[in-house]
Amino acid sequence: MKMKKNKIAVAAESLILFALAFLISFYDIFYSFDSLLRDKLYQQPRGINNKIKIIAIDDKTLQDIGPFGTWSRGVYADVINKLGDYPAVIAMDIMIFGDMDSDGDEALKEACLKNGHVISGSYINYTTAYKTDENGKPFIDHFNVDSIEQPIISENAVTGFVNAAPDDDGIVRSAVLSESWNDKTYKSFAAQIYSAYCDFLGIEENIPSLDSRDRMWINYAGKPFDYEHISLSSILDGTVDPRIFTDCIVIMGAYASGLQDQFSVPNSADQMYGVEIHANIVQGLLDGKCPVPAGRTVSALSAAIISYCAYIISKKLRLRYSTPIVILIIIGCAAAGIALNSAGITFPILYAPLCSLVYYLANIIRKYAEEAAEKRKITAAFKKYVAPQVVEEIAKTGNYHIKLGGENRDIAVLFVDIRGFTPMSESLEPEQVVDILNSYLNLTTNAIFSNGGTLDKFIGDATMAVFNAPFDLDDYIFRAVKTAWDIVSGGNAIESQFMEKYGKSVSFGVGVNCGPAVVGNIGCDFRMDYTAIGDTVNTAARLESNAKRGQVLISEKVYEQVKDRVTVEPIGEIPLKGKSKGVFVYSLTGINVSDEEKAKELVNE
Repeated sequence: MKMKKNKIAVAAESLILFALAFLISFYDIFYSFDSLLRDKLYQQPRGINNKIKIIAIDDKTLQDIGPFGTWSRGVYADVINKLGDYPAVIAMDIMIFGDMDSDGDEALKEACLKNGHVISGSYINYTTAYKTDENGKPFIDHFNVDSIEQPIISENAVTGFVNAAPDDDGIVRSAVLSESWNDKTYKSFAAQIYSAYCDFLGIEENIPSLDSRDRMWINYAGKPFDYEHISLSSILDGTVDPRIFTDCIVIMGAYASGLQDQFSVPNSADQMYGVEIHANIVQGLLDGKCPVPAGRTVSALSAAIISYCAYIISKKLRLRYSTPIVILIIIGCAAAGIALNSAGITFPILYAPLCSLVYYLANIIRKYAEEAAEKRKITAAFKKYVAPQVVEEIAKTGNYHIKLGGENRDIAVLFVDIRGFTPMSESLEPEQVVDILNSYLNLTTNAIFSNGGTLDKFIGDATMAVFNAPFDLDDYIFRAVKTAWDIVSGGNAIESQFMEKYGKSVSFGVGVNCGPAVVGNIGCDFRMDYTAIGDTVNTAARLESNAKRGQVLISEKVYEQVKDRVTVEPIGEIPLKGKSKGVFVYSLTGINVSDEEKAKELVNE
């Protein structure tokens, strides 16, 4: 049942994370950030077309001719006449609305009529309108065509609207190529230039891909000031030979900041003049570089699948393996996005890497949290029967795992028991018995922990301790012997204390043995105890049962390991219950403490 619940929880988590990545991408929640990222990756200069040239109304022109608003339109007529038939197309990104001076206006009309390949800019007035779609659902149309202003030369030249179409963040990333109004279709300025140039070359027009808003995404070929631009003043004064424009597209327009025809673009921190934006749109149409955004469902599914893979990888693999793989996934997303953009499809570049990174970091946090929980669990499991320094080591390393089963280890085992506890308890009040027992347990526990031992268990009025488990402990046999001596020595103070309080004496019998044993968690999945089992343990228990009041019995094995640091009285071989052969036993009479150990004790005190 537990395993089934875990599987359901994992499946639910996977579904939620997959759906979350899908929805974030589908609804383009971080549109502005994604757009800026795509700008950096996708909008890389690919080289401008030298057949597209700009005649710039720049600061020099304004200085030579005067303020822009005071010009006679005969100036434009003079430029067109000077260019003659050399250019393939002459496009005027200039607002020529309303009558100014009859002579200049007539001269411009005549020049356009004579040249035959002039294109002029018109302007669409948009309004906000409430409409309904084909399903009858209402929506707000912010680009409802209210009217179209045509230039005075509309009967003498082809016209196209020059409106820019900035995104919500003010950056021009796309272009409207046509609009319908009063049952008639109107082309944009750039689209008209492209059509006229295709007619000139005698080639068929490319049909650009459009997005869901019927816009063409602009793949900028150049940055601001990349296109060759010649001052209009230089055309008028004859400084520039018009033959340099042979078979070229010539776009005439504002090229001075005071004329307020500049826009933010995705491939540069500098603003770009409107005439340059038209040049980039025309080149995109000529090159067939008109990428279209992938459908929302496709891009959202892609982001969800990629980020889910990163989630699984970071969850299943170790950090050393998952980290480089997730990094490769993020780099791969960027590389794939650039390649697809070059092939004509743009994908949101942010969502797959972002969700992958978030899921990766979430898994790292979860792993650290699980490790911390495991350390707390281990600490809680051992803090009641393991020496504090051992608990700290477990918490620090986290390399001990609570599980059923054991291991063979060489250990020292200590058993201690109160002598005469049962008859004594029958003659005392329960509160008095508990007081005596708690004092005794406090003494034995402190002695065990201060010597680095592990408190295995309390067995009524008896205590069992092991040394060199669960972790290796240096000099563990001597530590066990010293613990036994500390308990017996401490028992003298307790004995006099309780003789004074209750008229009863308390003393201990202790047994110590060493050798191989099986140590580990014994029990079942939901209830287990850490303990040691085997003949070494049984012998220690038998030694304790044979010890007299205030006596510590150690086996010959123990004595051989510590004989240089203890004083003993040989007891001889004694029979032990459950063993076919007797065990040679010594009674501990003292501990020889070195000068170094005395110094340590003084420091501890």
